[in-house]
Amino acid sequence: MKRFQLLLALVLSGALAQLHDPQDPAQFSALPEGYSVRFTAGAGEVRQAFLLQGDRAWPMARQLSFSGREVWRGLLPEKGPYRIRLRTPKGERLLGPFTPPPNPFRALAWVGKKGGYQIFPDRFQNGDPENDALALQDDEYNLNVLWQAGGGPRPYLSRWQDPPGPLHCCHQYYGGDLQGLWDRLPYLAELGVGLLYLNPIFRSGSAHGYDTHDYLQVAPRLGDEALLRRVLDRAHALGLRVLFDFVPNHTGLGFWAFQDVVRQGPASPYWNWYFVKRYPFRPGDAGAYEAWWGVASLPKLNTGNPEVRAYLLSVAERWVRFGFDGLRVDVPEDLLEAKAFFRELKARVRAVNPEAYLVGEIWRRAPDWVGEGAFDSLMNYALGRDVVLRYAQGLHPALFGAPRALTLLAEAYALYPEAAAAMGFNLISSHDTSRLLSDLGGDRAKARLAWALLFGLPGTPVVFQGEECALLGEKEPGDLQRRPIPWEACDAGMQAFLQGLYRLKAEEAALRGSYFATYLAEGGLLSFFRGEGEERLLLAFNNQKAPASLPLPEGLWRDLLSGKAFQARAEVPGMGALYLKRASR
Repeated sequence: MKRFQLLLALVLSGALAQLHDPQDPAQFSALPEGYSVRFTAGAGEVRQAFLLQGDRAWPMARQLSFSGREVWRGLLPEKGPYRIRLRTPKGERLLGPFTPPPNPFRALAWVGKKGGYQIFPDRFQNGDPENDALALQDDEYNLNVLWQAGGGPRPYLSRWQDPPGPLHCCHQYYGGDLQGLWDRLPYLAELGVGLLYLNPIFRSGSAHGYDTHDYLQVAPRLGDEALLRRVLDRAHALGLRVLFDFVPNHTGLGFWAFQDVVRQGPASPYWNWYFVKRYPFRPGDAGAYEAWWGVASLPKLNTGNPEVRAYLLSVAERWVRFGFDGLRVDVPEDLLEAKAFFRELKARVRAVNPEAYLVGEIWRRAPDWVGEGAFDSLMNYALGRDVVLRYAQGLHPALFGAPRALTLLAEAYALYPEAAAAMGFNLISSHDTSRLLSDLGGDRAKARLAWALLFGLPGTPVVFQGEECALLGEKEPGDLQRRPIPWEACDAGMQAFLQGLYRLKAEEAALRGSYFATYLAEGGLLSFFRGEGEERLLLAFNNQKAPASLPLPEGLWRDLLSGKAFQARAEVPGMGALYLKRASR
């Protein structure tokens, strides 16, 4: 980020006219269709640009314009030395030659081609009531001595329609399981989902599953390994890829290594797997050992210990070998020697499956966390909540209008490699946030606007379970976004709307690719291009109540959402969106 700010300051001061560094993944990365090459210039400093390789030349185009600078982009069909020829107001200039990096950051061909969906298993579908009571046998309460002594409420089972109670977040169980997921896989395929992200499914002490008791065993309350095998096989047969949730920073109280420390203290061979401050101690006493955010049920692992690293890496390898298509990593920045750990994790996982997809739970912009030796994508809350949600709130343009939204989008796409944009894991809501409709005060039009914008961005739009039903659920208090899905009350209109967006994502080449280019932003009117050539789309959004008029490039354009045709200008409805494609008469 400091490098980005320095370069921006130099560009704005006129001290740096052009920038291209092939060693910077934001400037050179590998896409399925070729190699993305970009350079940065001050606004108006370049009139034309070409990529040169041998006796061949390819045009570059102005991709992003914002904050007094421009990003130009071209595509090389093959890797090899190249130059960049610029035509400027002062004449022609030749940059280079440049040598590509030996192993540029590469976009996986399958990622970003369809929309995604997040499953919180306990609250998705109860397919097998016979395993519900097994949750109480594994619950943290059985191990947390201080909780038992405190006399607070105990974990309990609920019927699907029961209201949330005081333990709703973590220890009120509704019985959702892998059988329920297996039953609903055809529904997800019909919705148009192509990527599933599962919250933790391994043996743990809570409904959320982030307090792992056994990384190598499916939680009995959810099913067993044979059922997981059936789920993955059916998902793959229906065209769905599946990510598991990996939690390497901390375990639960029931993890075998932690329990050995409880029993043997310093004599335990696993003593140095944790950070024990005093012994003996009672499980549940966060003052006696380091725990994630001081939560006593989440004792922190010492990932600086080679034995711990080796164990965790073997876990990830095991489940990728089992058939998962990748993994989402919980709180990666909190690990010791984190970047070295994840560099090795990626190498080990990719050795098992060269197409495995790795996503890190980092909420802010952090380009140093993506790359060939890091994650393929972060969880892009920085796009979904900081831009899409704020824009969809429909504030006065002076507070947060289209110019601000487009600038933030352009800054992000300039900062990250195009390969990272292609593999973006883009979400607005999740198990850790309020539901979108609650964030928007129950306004369905605003929610549809937000979803249309999210699905229009490069990468994979990920929908939290039940959002297609237009559910409400505030995070505070009580984590009500985690309530079981009342499938019988699913809003058919919102369901059909999202199904239409999933369909367009899968069918339109421009939406499956990575190319994003700024177009126009005025007041509440936001617009940008996706894709190039004949398949190019012009997407337009309006976060104000009154219609807005969008000037169009030459030709006839048809809206893929409504079927309406426009020429010269298009009317963007209040709180509405257009997905415009050039049409023949």
